[in-house]
Amino acid sequence: MSNTPSKYFGIIRMKGGECMSNLQFQNDLDKLVEVLPEKIRKCISYERMDDAIEIVLDLGRVPEIRHSDGKIEYLGSEDVNESDIDAIIEKIPEFTSDNRSGIAGTLHRISAIRNRQGKIVGLTCRIGRVVTGTISCIKDICLQNKSILFLGRPGVGKTTKLREISRLVADELAKRVVIVDTSNEIAGDGDIPHPAVGHARRMQVKQPEFQKDIMIEAVENHTPEVIIVDEIGTEAEAQAARTIAERGVMLIATAHGNTLENLIKNPTLSDLVGGIQSVTLGDDEAKRRASQKTVLEREKQPTFDIVIEILDRNTLAVYKNTAEAVDYILRGWPIRPEIRKVDKTYEFNSSVEPVPERVPNVIDKINALDNTIEHPESLKFSFSRQKYVEEVKNYKKIYLYAVSRSIAEKVIERLDLNAEITRNLDDADIVIAHKNFVKGGAKVLSTAEHDRLQIFYVKTNSMAQIQKVIKQALDIAEINSQQSYYDITEKALDEAKVAIEKILAGVVKDIELAPQNTQIRKLQHELAEQHNLESKSIGEGENRHLRIVGGIDYKQ
Repeated sequence: MSNTPSKYFGIIRMKGGECMSNLQFQNDLDKLVEVLPEKIRKCISYERMDDAIEIVLDLGRVPEIRHSDGKIEYLGSEDVNESDIDAIIEKIPEFTSDNRSGIAGTLHRISAIRNRQGKIVGLTCRIGRVVTGTISCIKDICLQNKSILFLGRPGVGKTTKLREISRLVADELAKRVVIVDTSNEIAGDGDIPHPAVGHARRMQVKQPEFQKDIMIEAVENHTPEVIIVDEIGTEAEAQAARTIAERGVMLIATAHGNTLENLIKNPTLSDLVGGIQSVTLGDDEAKRRASQKTVLEREKQPTFDIVIEILDRNTLAVYKNTAEAVDYILRGWPIRPEIRKVDKTYEFNSSVEPVPERVPNVIDKINALDNTIEHPESLKFSFSRQKYVEEVKNYKKIYLYAVSRSIAEKVIERLDLNAEITRNLDDADIVIAHKNFVKGGAKVLSTAEHDRLQIFYVKTNSMAQIQKVIKQALDIAEINSQQSYYDITEKALDEAKVAIEKILAGVVKDIELAPQNTQIRKLQHELAEQHNLESKSIGEGENRHLRIVGGIDYKQ
C-alpha cells in the first residue's frame, strides 16, 4: 500500500499564496495508519475515508471504521488480539489520566477502554481533520469581539469550528489568542501546535480537573485578548469563564448541552447564560404578565454574549442576544433563533471580506436622534423594542369544537401565527366552534362561557371560513402578502417612539398616531407611560388611535 493518499480532500490557501496539501495540513491520515498493525493497515482504503470518524479496535472483535452517516465498515475478518493492542500502545505516547493519547503533529486522538484491573482492552482512534469553511456563515459574528458559546451533541463539529475560529482571530484579526487545550483536540498532540490554529498559542492541561486553573493562569500570565476553551463541563469551569469575561477578555467555548433551553435547566452550567432564580411578583405585576406570582428569572448578566446551537454539521441556530433569549425562554415567550447554513464548498479565503454598507433604517435614525436630544437620563429610551414586539406574539391556545383540526393547523402554519390547537378546554384562551353544532355542544360552550373564554363561530369547515375566524379571534387585521402582522406591530412601535422623541425634544406638544387594533394600542400606551407621557385612545371603530401628550414630569 502506498503511504500517499490516492485522493486529496482539498487545498488550503495560506498566507503569501503558499499551498499546503492534505497530507501536511488537512488529514495526516498516514501517521495514524502507521501505528496500526499490518493486518489492519492493508484493509484500509483511503478512498473510503472521506467521511470516516473513527477506527475502533475491541479485544476479540473485528476492527471497524465508523462513518459520519452511521455506516460501519469492517476491516478484514480477523479479531483484534492482545498483541495488536500492545503494538499500537508501543507506538504512541502514554495515556493521560483521562485515558487519552495522540500522535504528535496531528489532530488524531486515541482513547483507551480498560477492564476492572486497568488493562487496556479497547482503543478508539478518533480521526482529526482540518475542515475549512465551517464558520463561513458566522464569520461576521466571530469578528464582533463578543464572547460566543457553542452548543451541540458530540460529533457535530464543535471542536472543528473552534479550530478554524482560532486561526481566523489570530491570523486575520491579529489578536492575541490562547487556546486552553485540555484534550489536545484543538491544536493536536505534541509540543508544537498544529498549523490549523494559525498563530494562536496553546496551553496544555496536565489533567482535566486542572482546566479551570489553566484558564485563569492564561489570563494572568499571558495577556490574551481571546481565550478559546473546548468543553466547559463543571461549575468551577463555569465560574472561571465568568471571571475571564469580567476581565474584558473575549471568550469562545463549547459546553455540554444540545440547546440553550437545556443549558438553562442545567444547574451546573446555567451560570454561563446568567443563571436562574425564583422571584415572587406583586399582585399587579403578576396580573400584568398574566402569570403565577412565583416565576423564574435570569439572575445575572450572561457570561457569553452570543449562543450558537449546532443543529448539524451545516446548520447553526444563532441567538445574538443571550440575555434577551434567556428572558424569553423563562417567560414562555416564543423565541426564534436565526438559522444559518454553512456553504458546503468549504472554500477558504485568507482575506477578510468587506462588510457592505447598510442603508440606515428607521431604528438607526431614531437612535441617532436619541444621541442629539438633551434630556434627563430617566427619560431616555431603555426599553427593548423586540420585547414589546414579542409580547404581542404570545401564543394563544385555541380549543376547537366540531371544527377541522387539520385545516386550522394549516392556517396557523401558513400565516405563521403564534397560536396552537389544544385538546384541553382548561388550557384554552379562545374557543372556535361550528355554528351548526352549537346545540349539541351546549355543555362545552357553557363551560367556556362560565370561564369567560371568548367564543367564535364558523359557518362551514372551509379553509377560507376557518382562516377568517382565526384572524378575527387573534385580532389580526386583513393584510396583504407583502406584510405580516408582526411587521405592522414593529412599524407602529417605531411610529410611537418617533412621536415620543418629538414631544420630549419640544418639537410638538402632542401628536396623534395612525389607527391600530387593541393589542398594538396597548403596547403604545405602555411605551408612552414609560416616559412619563400621557396617552389616550380616541376615535371609533377602525379609526381608533392614540393621542400622546407631554406628561406631568416633562416641562416645555
